[in-house]
Amino acid sequence: MRFIIGFLSGVLGALAGWFGLAMLVIALSGPDRDGGIAMGAFFNIGPVGAVVGFVAGVLLYLKFGITRETASPADGAQPPAATAPKRARVSRPFAIVVVAVLAGLGWWAWYELIRSPYLTHGFMTLEMQFRLPAGMAVPQDASTVHIMVEEGPQYLEPGLGPSWHGTDGDHPVILAHVTLSRKTSRRAVTLELPGVAKKTWRLDLAGDPDPMPVFSPWRVPAGGADPKIEMNYRLKADR
Repeated sequence: MRFIIGFLSGVLGALAGWFGLAMLVIALSGPDRDGGIAMGAFFNIGPVGAVVGFVAGVLLYLKFGITRETASPADGAQPPAATAPKRARVSRPFAIVVVAVLAGLGWWAWYELIRSPYLTHGFMTLEMQFRLPAGMAVPQDASTVHIMVEEGPQYLEPGLGPSWHGTDGDHPVILAHVTLSRKTSRRAVTLELPGVAKKTWRLDLAGDPDPMPVFSPWRVPAGGADPKIEMNYRLKADR
């Protein structure tokens, strides 16, 4: 047990030294536009701090993590005239602090790397197409087209871009895109046009979706009230 706590204390010191020295170098270096200083500080200079921190963690364990107590004489035995030998044991408060801090760091790493709220594929572009009924005119001003994408706890307003409408045969089509970033099972799209009631579509995407090489089938909104505006979409990974 003493070896395990001592090793964990060294690991905690190594982590503190690595990140502490890297952050110090970054802070002293000033603005870093391309990230080169931060990468060099973390991967080239940080390990030096890790070695120093590991040694410091072990030394702190030897100084504060071990307590010595006098061994109690057996029942009926007379205490010797000389001082009884002291027995070394791990300091319980020190061990609790070390284990608690490492457990917290482990949970944080598990959450960020495995259970991260962000998509595994990073930022992903959701491309949407809204097909209007044949003969229905596209709004003249793009500012009158209001689209909102619900992604879990956040709401996103897609961009229309310079070429924000086209045609599909006799049907006018409105084109939009937005960047998705979060893992969630709740995604929906709403569309509002001048003189048309708000339309809402639920997206059949997994909580952590993979890219979609082709557009989904056309689908009508919830309720399906006239006019029959249809929507389809595809998902592209940005990296």
